Formats: sequence, C-alpha cells, structure tokens
Amino acid sequence: MSFWRYLLTMALVTYLIRAVPFVAFRRKVTNRYVKSFLYYIPYTVLAAMTFPAIFYVTASPVPAVLGTLVALFLAYRGRGLVTVSLSACGAALAANLILYFYK
Repeated sequence: MSFWRYLLTMALVTYLIRAVPFVAFRRKVTNRYVKSFLYYIPYTVLAAMTFPAIFYVTASPVPAVLGTLVALFLAYRGRGLVTVSLSACGAALAANLILYFYK
C-alpha cells in the first residue's frame, strides 16, 4: 500500500511543479527582472545539483579540486563544453592515478 501512496505523492508533486507556472503566469511576462530571474533558474539549479557532487565523486578531494580548476580555467578561456568536460575528467583521473600509485 505504501508504494501507491509514494507514487501518488510523487505524481502530485511533479504535476504541481509543472502546472503552477501556467496558472500563475497567464499573460506574457514583461518585467525584465522577472524574465532575468526565470532565465537563470535552470543554470542555477543545475549548478546547485552538480557542484557538490563533484567533490564527493572521488576518494580524495585533491582530484576533484584539480578537475574543477581545469574546468573553470578552460571555460573562462572560452572552450567548448565537450573540451571542458573531457579535460576536467582527464585531469581528475590523472590526479587520482598519481595519488593511487604514489601511496
């Protein structure tokens, strides 16, 4: 019985999250501050979910910090998403291997 209760709760919460904006914003949003806020919400949520996970994915924080620094540097230099992510993963992997074989 609890499975159906959990499923119903999840469906209700998911529906409310998707339905509330349609009810709240009946007309087109013209306020530039609200539009700016709504524009940056997906990026903010993605960063809030991803950034903490970066530091808990490795056994040691050193590879995670190194990978983050490489990603930030390459992103600042204007590199593409694939280049940034592969370079960050490669740097974290290399640091992890160095730490593994150094011990």
